[in-house]
Amino acid sequence: MEKRKLVTPEDIKTALREVGVQKGQTIMVHTSLSSLGYVCGGAQSIIEALTESVSEEGTIMMPTQSWKNLDPAAGVYWQEPEEWWPVIRKYIPAYDKRITPTNTMGAVSEMFRQWPGTLRSAHPARSVAAWGRNAQYLTENHNLSDIFGDSSPIGRMYGLDGYVLLIGVGYDKNTSLHLADVRAEYPGKHMVMESSAIQLDGQRIWKSYETLAVDGEDFPAIGEAFEQTGQVRHAPLGNGILSMMSQRALVDFAVQWIGENRK
Repeated sequence: MEKRKLVTPEDIKTALREVGVQKGQTIMVHTSLSSLGYVCGGAQSIIEALTESVSEEGTIMMPTQSWKNLDPAAGVYWQEPEEWWPVIRKYIPAYDKRITPTNTMGAVSEMFRQWPGTLRSAHPARSVAAWGRNAQYLTENHNLSDIFGDSSPIGRMYGLDGYVLLIGVGYDKNTSLHLADVRAEYPGKHMVMESSAIQLDGQRIWKSYETLAVDGEDFPAIGEAFEQTGQVRHAPLGNGILSMMSQRALVDFAVQWIGENRK
């Protein structure tokens, strides 16, 4: 087992420069803090390094999904007895972008959603948070049914020709690949109904909406193939690796890959 390494704020900024992060960029960031070793300052140091590196002229966006705010019948409460599901469904708190916590998004995303100046989208299960110049544009009007499509934060970032930065995580966490899910054509493509607790006129209601069924099982394979194109920059950081790429190049590649390989 590899010895855990010490990571300083200076190390983080150096790695960001090496991987290609620059002032003014718009970047979707996915992070696993624990994969890096011991980070002095923890999540705060990661966020400060990111925001300082792109400056207020740039934008940082992260997933802040609260996917537990779905009907238990969808399988998101697999750890709880099925006879509890009606009670859970009744008492799931309505989504509140100010206080609803993230689910398994990691310590950095959980801190980032509360970061001064950060805005969060209104989707009750698949929100993102963003900071910087394009934050409002990326997070506003996140349609219930267009979770990852052209009008979603992911789709809007594509229009801005932004970047994806993976910090200590693999392509299974690369949310931008879901935009390729939406755009690609493949035999198994289909829609599903989902439901979430939301606030409407100050009242909690249970809202159902139709959306594309996605799972991401082949995302690691897509990432492995994309890496072979030479369009990904890498830099070491502690026990982990940073990977940075053009989101547009990734999505365009993935659309073709899915069309050729997914059943």
